[in-house]
Amino acid sequence: MPAPVSDQTIYDISHVIQLSVAPVFLLTSIGTILGVLSTRLARIVDRARALKDLLETASEVRIAAIQDEMHTLARRRNLINLAITFGTTAALLVCVSIATVFLGAVMKAGVAGAVASLFILAMAAFVAALVFFLREILLAVRSLHLA
Repeated sequence: MPAPVSDQTIYDISHVIQLSVAPVFLLTSIGTILGVLSTRLARIVDRARALKDLLETASEVRIAAIQDEMHTLARRRNLINLAITFGTTAALLVCVSIATVFLGAVMKAGVAGAVASLFILAMAAFVAALVFFLREILLAVRSLHLA
């Protein structure tokens, strides 16, 4: 038969749950950004496929323009891949920090340094994701030729 749960343990766990609310909101925002990044990556891939089909029937003059655009799409794809990698890393670090808080509460261990370090790393990864996202957007806008 399991040991009864004391009021102090319930208070500790409820306090840990309260502390975990802010990181969960952060996870929601990271998930939203990852969704946007995935959509942009899908559009880049679709455009590259369309250009590849055009390449087969294009004239000599048009081939150079298509290859130039494909090169730009490859650079954009690399930037989006980096943003997705850093965004996913940030989400994983936030999850590990939440789990560490719970483990620390259950085991009555001091995990403040580990949680702070994980959170700082998560924020650094999220900042990197946003920087690569911005770089991709700037490249996309710069490569846009409106006549």
